[in-house]
Amino acid sequence: MKGMLLMLLGLVLAMPALADTIPPTRVVKVNERIHALLGPMELPSRKNQGYMVNSTLILGDKGAILVDTGFTDEIGAHLARVVAGITDKPVTTLINTHHHGDHSFGNAAFPGALVISSEMCRKLLLEGEADWLAIIEGAVGRKFPNTRAVPASQVYPGNSRTEITLDGVRMVFWVPEAAHTLGDMMIWLPDDQVLLAGDILVNGITPNFRDAKVKVWIDTLAQVQQLPAKTIIPGHGPLMSKADAAGMHDRMAKLYQGIEAGYRDGLTDSEIRQRLDLSEWQPLHHFNEQMGGNINRAYLEVEADNF
Repeated sequence: MKGMLLMLLGLVLAMPALADTIPPTRVVKVNERIHALLGPMELPSRKNQGYMVNSTLILGDKGAILVDTGFTDEIGAHLARVVAGITDKPVTTLINTHHHGDHSFGNAAFPGALVISSEMCRKLLLEGEADWLAIIEGAVGRKFPNTRAVPASQVYPGNSRTEITLDGVRMVFWVPEAAHTLGDMMIWLPDDQVLLAGDILVNGITPNFRDAKVKVWIDTLAQVQQLPAKTIIPGHGPLMSKADAAGMHDRMAKLYQGIEAGYRDGLTDSEIRQRLDLSEWQPLHHFNEQMGGNINRAYLEVEADNF
């Protein structure tokens, strides 16, 4: 009996540790050289240790390319283990789709790798390092002493599309004027007809307007429709089709139009929210946490455009 009690006590004591582990990655093989590494869809917390992002593994001729690296060095190390389970090729290149910590702070787990981003992403990552570190440490409830901003050494200017061949893989770095942030970059793989969208596209989740230029973002989503994409890997949520991307564009366009109409009628943002039809948005993850702030952000943008 004493032995049984000690065993039960050990299990109870182990439960918090088990709750603190990084959740598993769902690996989806897109083709022979592209694997989507899909993370959880929840907001950062102690339970998920801040793991909430999608990454993409691209196998080059000699090395592996990893797009987006997670919120901490620990998540980056977790992704490195996932990559090692897929290929023997070392991770030689990192690409960040934007500066938000959940997509970039895992860079610290890959010393010596080439880091690529947009020029503005590099600037915003350095400027926002302390803020994003405070966000993840507050959400998880502990310090991450080895997590830091590791900015890109190879950058691309805003409002540009640059085609390169990286380790045998032809890709286009598409840096829109702005969208989810001022420093977004999408990666178009024309030979694979795959778009790596970062948070410009999310699936099953309410997009976050916090750092966005919403009207330009909507225009960028319209431009995505011109690509012959067979597969879209979003920043969060399951893989997407062009039809899924069109659905997100339509939702955001209707939302913005409704906010503009309410502004012209002299309504406040809270009054506009009561008038909007949000039925398409309500089933999405994080609707309650995000939608109020999103409407306010779009309202302020409309107000500035009409000032």
